[in-house]
Amino acid sequence: QVQLVESGGGKVQPGGSLRLSCAASGRTFTWFSVGWFRQAPGKERELVAAINWSGRETYYADSVKGQFTISRGNAKNTVFLQMNSLKPEDTAVYYCAARDFLGVITSPEYDYWGQGTQVTVSS
Repeated sequence: QVQLVESGGGKVQPGGSLRLSCAASGRTFTWFSVGWFRQAPGKERELVAAINWSGRETYYADSVKGQFTISRGNAKNTVFLQMNSLKPEDTAVYYCAARDFLGVITSPEYDYWGQGTQVTVSS
């Protein structure tokens, strides 16, 4: 089993930045593919970014390309989502998810999910 805990959410003004963290425990996280999803009120959960086990392959939704950056920490048990130039439409609960898989996963087919962290972009 893998436990995922997200942190770093909060309220920020438009144009601001936040860095989300996804910390894993329970199993060796090194070989896991990780994704960041978000779900806004009344909308479906969507994948915004994903990263493979090594960090060398990444995926971004068109809506966040050039704005968000996904990365793995040096210890490989943490994955980050750097979010810049935030807009009100980025407001959502952000979830990280993981799966024991070497490649990048661009579907919702992840095995482990965190509880989510709220990001609110508002003036």
